[in-house]
Amino acid sequence: MSCALTQGYTLGCRDSVGGIPEVRFIEFNNVTGVALNASFLVTGITTTGSTKFWRYQLPKQTSQFTQTDNASEENGTIFYQQDLQIVLNKMTATLRNELLLLGRNRLMAIVSDRNGAFWLLGSRNGMYLSAGTAQTGTAMGDRNGYDVTFTGMEEIPMLSVSPGIIAALTNV
Repeated sequence: MSCALTQGYTLGCRDSVGGIPEVRFIEFNNVTGVALNASFLVTGITTTGSTKFWRYQLPKQTSQFTQTDNASEENGTIFYQQDLQIVLNKMTATLRNELLLLGRNRLMAIVSDRNGAFWLLGSRNGMYLSAGTAQTGTAMGDRNGYDVTFTGMEEIPMLSVSPGIIAALTNV
């Protein structure tokens, strides 16, 4: 059988935490190749010219991504929906304009989680801005800023990215 299992799973230490501190975006059309090793670890991403991913820092305990496996036994299909929800504080004209550009593009994203792992979302089909709000808040302690969701549909699950390639892929 071509879909033979290759390993089991055991409970490990309780040393994992939630949340994402930052995300990197690039225009999907500026990526010309994604190199994978035999374990499906991303070992390189080739871009056009000197194009790199842009880094967005996120306030702690505000942002997340979710991958939902969607399968149909009747149709023999499976696909993966990737949803990335980010929060950006402080409404400004500059940030508004950047969100407009993010919304007009098909994107690829590298998300870092609080466990030190990096994940590539939208690797084959890209991600699109699918929802968002801008809010001023009511009380002095309320958020003034943006809550934005990006969604992608992929034939394969999210890919793990080698930490050693992140710096070379990122603008500033």
